[in-house]
Amino acid sequence: MTEKYNPWTVVNVVFRHLAEEEGLHPVLGESGDPSGPAADLLRALGVTPGLPAQGDGHVAEQVRDELAALRARFTPVDPVEPPDPASGPASGPASGPASGPASGSG
Repeated sequence: MTEKYNPWTVVNVVFRHLAEEEGLHPVLGESGDPSGPAADLLRALGVTPGLPAQGDGHVAEQVRDELAALRARFTPVDPVEPPDPASGPASGPASGPASGPASGSG
């Protein structure tokens, strides 16, 4: 399995470290999008940058696999269409008159 990690998580960790632990005042975005250099750093460390929309790499991949397995277990093989609420009760013709006017006008 390929190891993946979200570059924005790297940006967040470095930003917090500089601001909270080193007392510096980093500004996000003035020099461009930092996710590109963060992705380059991950590649230099032998980790594949993940897509931010997909979460944090291998953990997100495991979660997606687990959710797919759960969906497969709970998805009916032959789905039944829900009854149309406009057609009345689902108990059939015994619950109401057997015949009625053919049109809504009278």
